[in-house]
Amino acid sequence: MSETAPHTPQTAEHRPEFDAVLTANRSLGPRGFLILMAIISVVSFAAGLYFTALGAWPVFGFFGLDALLIYGAFKLNYRAARQHERVTLMGTELVVSEMLASGRVRTARLPAYWVRVGLEELSQERARLVLRIYGNEYPLGRHLTDDEKRSFAEALSHALAAFRNSRPAPV
Repeated sequence: MSETAPHTPQTAEHRPEFDAVLTANRSLGPRGFLILMAIISVVSFAAGLYFTALGAWPVFGFFGLDALLIYGAFKLNYRAARQHERVTLMGTELVVSEMLASGRVRTARLPAYWVRVGLEELSQERARLVLRIYGNEYPLGRHLTDDEKRSFAEALSHALAAFRNSRPAPV
């Protein structure tokens, strides 16, 4: 989870009061992926040559297929990694934008004064983070760890409380 998002300098009246980008943790970067795929390729090729020398030449193709399937699985994982959520408190709105893995963006604009942050402890190991307004719930941060959900809920709650304390209630 990144608490601030990089963007271009903005004027004071257009600067967000709170801006967070929620992303899933990916432990293997692009360089690590290349190294891992190189190792898998070399091992698969060497094992395939060994079995070919023993006369079991069809096994060579299966080693290549294994390497190709591992490559495909990582590519799907990296595609899913594009998914993120951005929560911005600017002006009187809390804007929640969700970038889907497909590249589509879903955006909800909520009146910030009435939004409440809910953190439901489902069990000792699972928590659910939601935004509540007018009887509706907007789930948030499904890909975050429970500790990250708690930390984000606290940060957003403080930002919304500061926002409500600095402005009169809308009529």
